[in-house]
Amino acid sequence: MTAGQVKDIFKRSDLPFPRSLLDFQRLFPDDYACAKYLEAARWSNGFICPYCNFRSEPFRFSSRPGVLRCRSCRNDTGLTVGTVMERSHTPLSTWFWAAYLVSSQTPGISAVQFQRQLGLSRYETAFQILHTLRAGMVRPDQERIGGGRASHVELDETYVGGRVRGKGRGPRDKIVVAAAVEVRRRQSGGALDNRKGGRYAGRVRLTIIPDRSALSLSEFTTSADVPGAKIITDDWSGYADLKRLGYRHKAVAERGDPAVAEKHLPIVHLVFSGLKNWLSRTHHGVSPQHLQAYLNEFTFRFNRRFYPFNTFRSLLGLASNAQAPTYENLYSGEWRHPTCSGYMR
Repeated sequence: MTAGQVKDIFKRSDLPFPRSLLDFQRLFPDDYACAKYLEAARWSNGFICPYCNFRSEPFRFSSRPGVLRCRSCRNDTGLTVGTVMERSHTPLSTWFWAAYLVSSQTPGISAVQFQRQLGLSRYETAFQILHTLRAGMVRPDQERIGGGRASHVELDETYVGGRVRGKGRGPRDKIVVAAAVEVRRRQSGGALDNRKGGRYAGRVRLTIIPDRSALSLSEFTTSADVPGAKIITDDWSGYADLKRLGYRHKAVAERGDPAVAEKHLPIVHLVFSGLKNWLSRTHHGVSPQHLQAYLNEFTFRFNRRFYPFNTFRSLLGLASNAQAPTYENLYSGEWRHPTCSGYMR
């Protein structure tokens, strides 16, 4: 499956998506129904063997619904090959429940809640499934923001992390997170014209950066924003190189005045506020090791907030061709969570 197919596959009208729990139970009552959905997603006009290109109705196995056997060459094709579900012993129905719960609930779901609702015997299973889905929330060919309908981009950074016992509330042991948010204008004549001056958030990019230096902030900006975009920041010296990099940069001196921030950088501050509330309320804080995965989930959910029912299909589609972490890699620190537009720490 090519990157273009991964991006566009779930725009198809022939693939239904559940709008409620009752819809989900009707559409996906068992592993066989989930397998049929994956098959239809991969071959809209019927099964074609990837080994011999023979088109026909494949052999099916009641005990192995995720495997199809070609009638011509007798080779087996796994429906989860190339997805984050590959090599998993977890039933397909559990994966589909995970995708639905993650995508349909506005505040998301924690591993503890997921384990309890599906009756999983081990917390580790729930933890790995959710992190595996988060790995599929970042497209390999993710676009940079700031073009199209965006009037400009607000760019800022913040510290994420709670108070450390015995160390107070300072920035010690906290993580620097950078954000770039498209600012768009509402069409005139609407009820929300006067809210934030008619401005609202388009797409967002969130990434951990090593520090607030000019190098780190410039690397994040070039990975997240299209060349030549208009960017508004505060007057931190780390943004001094943006004009040299070809951006139309406007630096605003906040000087600790909330009225100035509200006028020039209201959208990015709302994003940071929503992010921190979500991390503390839904997940009760996260470890620095896995923070990027939660930033990816927040970004995925935020960018699809106007199409809440389509996130389930999008998540299964984006998960195709995504590399999945193993439980050992997650806990050992070997796994590197994907970031926006290929930015790497």
